[in-house]
Amino acid sequence: MKKMLGLMCTVLAAIGIYYLSYYNLIPQKTYTAEDFGIETVISKNDRNGNGIDDYTDIMLGARADAKNKPRYKSAYYAGGYPPENEGVCTDLVWRAFLNAGYSLKDMVNADIGANVEAYPRVDGKPDPNIDFRRVPNLKVFFERNATSLTLDPYEIEAWQPGDIVTYGTSHIAIVSDKRNRHGMAYIIHNGGQPVREEDALTRQEISGHYRFDTTK
Repeated sequence: MKKMLGLMCTVLAAIGIYYLSYYNLIPQKTYTAEDFGIETVISKNDRNGNGIDDYTDIMLGARADAKNKPRYKSAYYAGGYPPENEGVCTDLVWRAFLNAGYSLKDMVNADIGANVEAYPRVDGKPDPNIDFRRVPNLKVFFERNATSLTLDPYEIEAWQPGDIVTYGTSHIAIVSDKRNRHGMAYIIHNGGQPVREEDALTRQEISGHYRFDTTK
């Protein structure tokens, strides 16, 4: 009986450690690009004129949303925007862009209006209240209006703060300036998870990697 109880405790402890590790609830040392001799890419733009380049501003906007930790809620909102204490993965992204001075809602809706056939998810019926909050639409928008980069997470120098990463057509995140001990970038995202800036770049299959640059 004691052996059985001991085995059960060991199994439960292992499950607990796995869960804590998977969701990054066990504090880990983080690293920077400089620790691996990687040069951080800085945008030539400062859209909002705050003295911080666009890429950094996008990342800091994502981090602010992660720290705010809005309740994960998928819903339709008149006017398009959910309240600050609610949101999904796409809401973190438009908030990140807004921090840099860009209205992702306006940009996406304008591109859909001019090129509706390029957006299969819209199905020819644009809805400005929700289109910018759908991952398939954002994936098309960034493919059309940003620089597409490597999907290989092990090309660690290619993953830079403020980059956008998509997973299939169901999830989207912003790349952090933090890295793990192997140099792999952290991501900032909202999947309703406890820690929203975390070592999770490879948790799902990467389908897109983009860098938004208005100087193109």
